[in-house]
Amino acid sequence: MNKRGHVLNGLLLALGLGFIVEPGLDAATATTVAEITVPVVLGALFPDVDTAFGRHRKTLHSLPVLAVFLAYPIFFGNLQYVWIGVLTHYVLDVVGSRRGIALFHPLSDREFGLPSGVTTSSKYADLVTVIITAIELAAFWAIHTYVVSLDLDLSAASDAAAGFGL
Repeated sequence: MNKRGHVLNGLLLALGLGFIVEPGLDAATATTVAEITVPVVLGALFPDVDTAFGRHRKTLHSLPVLAVFLAYPIFFGNLQYVWIGVLTHYVLDVVGSRRGIALFHPLSDREFGLPSGVTTSSKYADLVTVIITAIELAAFWAIHTYVVSLDLDLSAASDAAAGFGL
């Protein structure tokens, strides 16, 4: 996907996640959407920083980079929603585009993707982005409802990591 698609994905995800985490049409929902929007959009854009250095869709499009963003809020108590943007960027590149990404870089440069995508310049790119975003939101709703709350207060995890000297 292109930058426009990743921004669209991040904004729609932030809006949808705000309603998933804090359902309603009130100030609490608006506050949650505002809290989630910047980290998710920044996370959705971060992997493409590798267009300025390194190798695009390899250097910052890998599982080790995602692991860093997953661990960051546990160790430092912030950036709770950035990993969602990074993860959904990967999903959009794997499912929505034809090329795929090097998930295991730097161990392997092999790119993984699905044949379901379109080229970044396709007139259908925005439609594909919206469809994938809707599927991602359904998955996040199911996770939030049945597995673990996405209202990510990780202060306890951060305190536990500090107890181990991390």
